[in-house]
Amino acid sequence: MMTQETIAAIATAVGEGGIAVIRVSGPDAVAESAKLFKSASNIVEAPSHTVHYGHIVDPANGEKIEEILLTIMRGPRSFTAEDVVELSTHGGVVAVKRVLELLLRQGTVRIAEPGEFTKRAFLNGRIDLAQAEAVIDLIRSKSDRAFSVAMKQAEGTLSRRVKALRHNLVELLAHIEVNIDYPEHDVAEMTNNYIRERSQEACDEIDRLLKTASEGKILREGIMTAIVGRPNVGKSSLLNALVQENKAIVTDIPGTTRDVIEEYVTLGGIPLRLLDTAGIRETTDVVERIGVERSRTALEEADLILFVVNASESLHEDDYKLMEELQGRPVIVLLNKTDLPVAVDEGEMASRFASGSIVRLSVLREQGLDQLEKVIRGMFFGGEIDSGDLTYVSNVRHIALLHQAKQSLVDAMEATDAGIPIDLVQIDVRTAWEQLGEMIGDSVSESLIDQIFSQFCLGK
Repeated sequence: MMTQETIAAIATAVGEGGIAVIRVSGPDAVAESAKLFKSASNIVEAPSHTVHYGHIVDPANGEKIEEILLTIMRGPRSFTAEDVVELSTHGGVVAVKRVLELLLRQGTVRIAEPGEFTKRAFLNGRIDLAQAEAVIDLIRSKSDRAFSVAMKQAEGTLSRRVKALRHNLVELLAHIEVNIDYPEHDVAEMTNNYIRERSQEACDEIDRLLKTASEGKILREGIMTAIVGRPNVGKSSLLNALVQENKAIVTDIPGTTRDVIEEYVTLGGIPLRLLDTAGIRETTDVVERIGVERSRTALEEADLILFVVNASESLHEDDYKLMEELQGRPVIVLLNKTDLPVAVDEGEMASRFASGSIVRLSVLREQGLDQLEKVIRGMFFGGEIDSGDLTYVSNVRHIALLHQAKQSLVDAMEATDAGIPIDLVQIDVRTAWEQLGEMIGDSVSESLIDQIFSQFCLGK
């Protein structure tokens, strides 16, 4: 799909910086840029992948607008597989805006839609849909490991495994088709065994991919982690220690935190979406009561709960109430202020929660944070995080399609065992093949494509 429209957008974040980049893609990218670009070189005839120094000049009055570097990448050797020009201007809102407005004023260049550059790369066969979706994961990565996982997907590691799966199913479909066309040469029992064997092999491979799904989703989105406890036990101090910045106000006055404060932090390569909640207690203060209700909502939605207890004081009635509420939830108990004499009965805490989930902590002295990281890693990653050679499945859409494809293959095996005609069994196998194709974009609706790329930023 080679479009006849030329598009442009700012590819860098808006704001002050060293440089800003405007990306132009389409059949007229070079010609339209040449109308504004004055340089010693003729960029219309310039070879691909060359950089040129010059100025952007307003053709209406000859005024020099900006001093830039212009990069030419001719299709198909570009990200979109079309002719692409990138204009590197001085960083800043005014400079880049003036150049973009001048480009759009020519009439044949329009502003790009969100994700349209990546969409063109997909439609032009430069990348498949799974690789395209990995681009947005690269942009939104919250940790080095999440970035590594997204990079592997962008390079096609997941796509290659899905394509291998589909290839095996095509061979199975071809075998079934031959037996449908030439039933006189078919040995039913051998064919049924072959269908079961190849379908089970495909299910096993899907299971291997799904095994990484929960960890991949965590690396992609982070663990929603609620910090809870009664007032003045050190919740906000813990948030500040993890973020390494004074994000939350810390005082000796109970009820200082009135709302849920949200921050992203990476702890030992594990992305945490931290929610510092208002101290949960009975209160007559109207504003604090609203904060407590929001804290309870965050508690319900959390993947992980850090229950902070002041270890230097005996357990309070509010502590006991919280412990009742937290039963059966993924909880790590943090006995804070252990730099002071400990008054909490750790044996009692261990009787209510798993002993491995109790961490002695002194936020003031930053002691125990390494142990907290170790416990989180054990709860969610079995003790280790492997992003080296492992292909993580992190996209919710991919996970759903893998489950659907596996169910279709299970249906095919059950139909075979039930003696259902082979042409009906073929329908289930073909459905699985098509569902896997949706992952990489081989069989996907236009509306879904539009929905996926609408999530991208404007210049990507």
